[in-house]
Order: sequence, then structure tokens, then C-alpha cells
Amino acid sequence: MPHISQIDHVSAPDDVRTAHDEEVRKRGHVTNMKRTLMHSPPAYRAYMEWYTLRDELAKALPDRAFWLFSHAISAESDCLICTLFFRRALIDAGFSPEEFEPTGEEQLLIDFGRAIARDSNAVPRELWAQIRERYDEPTRVNLVAFAGLMIATNIFNNVVEITPDPELEPYRRT
Repeated sequence: MPHISQIDHVSAPDDVRTAHDEEVRKRGHVTNMKRTLMHSPPAYRAYMEWYTLRDELAKALPDRAFWLFSHAISAESDCLICTLFFRRALIDAGFSPEEFEPTGEEQLLIDFGRAIARDSNAVPRELWAQIRERYDEPTRVNLVAFAGLMIATNIFNNVVEITPDPELEPYRRT
């Protein structure tokens, strides 16, 4: 059971209702995590910068590589909600997360994401060397910043024990 409730749209303050309605307008619905974060508009806005970094990374990474990077971070962080979210993205794009041959770039991003989530103080130098060879400095900044925000999202979901959204349930590994 979650340790923090979700906002009640009807009784929420005006700024929270506005944020909720804007989220529905942009993405079609509001996830359980977002309805929980909305108790604090500054916290909600901070976590929504995930989308800003995602848009920046989209300039340098194909969607599948981005999803695999995000999935690797979430799986290594043992975040059920985020792992399901990225499994859904991969599966809905016609890709089986259990049966695939990653490209060189994808494997590099999987390894980098796992290493960051496992121990941010011990990302192997050889892995960094490969990242430096492939990506310019702004992209490297965005990769690390995004990984940090992804880990923060994982931590929020895990600590609060957010209930997975019903639409994610079919994407559990069987």
C-alpha cells in the first residue's frame, strides 16, 4: 500500500488541478506516480524535467536505444513501475525485451545505465571511454543527468510504494 495518497482532483488546490489537467492534455492521462507527486507542485515540476531531458536525448539516440537505456537503469534499480513502463514501450514497438540482439550502441547504453544505477561511484573507465568516443559532451551531460532523474524516479516509486498503473499490468514478465 502506498505511503502517500494520490491527489483528489476535486478537492485539490487550483494549481494542482491545473497541472493535472495540463498533464491530461499533453499525455492523455495522469499516472499514479504523477498524481502522488502533485501533492507538491515543485516536486512534480522537478520530476517532469524528465521529459525535457528525454527530448534532448531524442536528438542523439534512436527511441529503442533510449528505451533500453531507461529500462536498464530501472531494472538495475529494481523499480517495478518504471521497468514495466519501458517494457511496454519496447513491446508496443514490436520488440521483445527477452529476445533481442542489441546493436553496439544499445549494448553500450544498457551497460552504462546498469553501471550508473548499480554504483555511480564506480562506472568503469573503459565504459566511459566508449561513451566519450560515441557522444559529444552535451549528450554525455544529458545521459548522466537523465540517468540521475531516472534513478530519482525509481527511488520515489520504490520508497512510496506507488501502485503500478493498471495499463502496465499486462507487461509483467510471466
